[in-house]
Amino acid sequence: MTGAGHTPAPPDADADAADMAAAPPPAASGVQHPWRDPPAEGQATQIADGVLWLRLPLPMRLDHVNCYALRDDDGWTVVDTGFDTSRTRAIWQALLDGPLAGAPVVRVLATHQHPDHMGLAGWFQSRGAALWTSRTAWLFARMLALDVQDRATPEQLAFWRRAGMDPGRLAARAAERPWNTGDVVHPLPLGYRRLIEGEVVRLGRRDWRVVMGEGHAAEHVTLWSQDDDLVIGGDQLLPGISPNLGVYPTEPGADPVGAWIASCRRMAVLAHDRHLVLPGHKLPFTGLPARLGQLADNHESALERLAAALAVAPRTAVGCFDLLFRRRIGDGEYGLALVEAVAHINALRLRGLVGPAGETADGGRLWGGVTAPPRSASNDRDDQTRPG
Repeated sequence: MTGAGHTPAPPDADADAADMAAAPPPAASGVQHPWRDPPAEGQATQIADGVLWLRLPLPMRLDHVNCYALRDDDGWTVVDTGFDTSRTRAIWQALLDGPLAGAPVVRVLATHQHPDHMGLAGWFQSRGAALWTSRTAWLFARMLALDVQDRATPEQLAFWRRAGMDPGRLAARAAERPWNTGDVVHPLPLGYRRLIEGEVVRLGRRDWRVVMGEGHAAEHVTLWSQDDDLVIGGDQLLPGISPNLGVYPTEPGADPVGAWIASCRRMAVLAHDRHLVLPGHKLPFTGLPARLGQLADNHESALERLAAALAVAPRTAVGCFDLLFRRRIGDGEYGLALVEAVAHINALRLRGLVGPAGETADGGRLWGGVTAPPRSASNDRDDQTRPG
């Protein structure tokens, strides 16, 4: 979720709502889940000494986010927070009065800027906690929380039109108030502690190496324990679902798919089967090497399908839904499917495999296979959102 007001309802930005490919069963994938059930609302499951697993509800198809609490001598470090809603705050208060009682929350670590992970960071800060996150996550979260739109901007409308959104849907979006990040993110005060790639931080009586991921969110923080086999994965390391890799009007020439695949390959060097991954959604799991392979190969396969079809006949990004997702996309998933389709077109464009092939009567940009050498990356990352 990297643009304010880009969808009319709370987006499921942390999971690929279009289910690009069904996950293989655990036995086939190498992924195993030590816990069959998540903690109940307001309760906690102990993962390891001083490490608690918490779960908060989300009002969307992916109906939860995992949060974690790490016990230190001076209090608790909370990893991710959920949306800023009255229900979520009430659940947190129950957690603070129950499983976390006896010590204050002294810091919040946000793995990335999406509202289901950063939504209550400011609320915890107002109660005395410090915020730890990457620079990009903090800047994006604060910018988007302050960027409130009553109507979609001309740049957003142009982006959707170029992607191939049908005129009726485009007109409806132009007339309604879009969903804004600030709807579910508590105001973020000035000040945070920056996490940097490769540094080692002491949390939960463990040393953790900071490893940044890319693709789903810029400078996404993952933490790899140097004292045991725990890995805090956020949405960079998920079992069973692939996180959304989207392109938005804020950076229309971005290549999150390429960045995602590169991050998976880089983290694969660090991964071992013994690692116990604490993900942002679904259940903790082992089998990380195999899972990283799946997360990369999933998108490589989608790119191959897309390139083969576009070599036969040009399509808009929206016209590629059937190739990428292989099922009907509903209204609730349309926005995520659109930005993910644009992301895959961008990846192919930057590999020199597709190029512009005209426009539809409604102003949608058509993309087709190319045989000429690719243009330079600087020229290829052009602006697709100019109004008109």
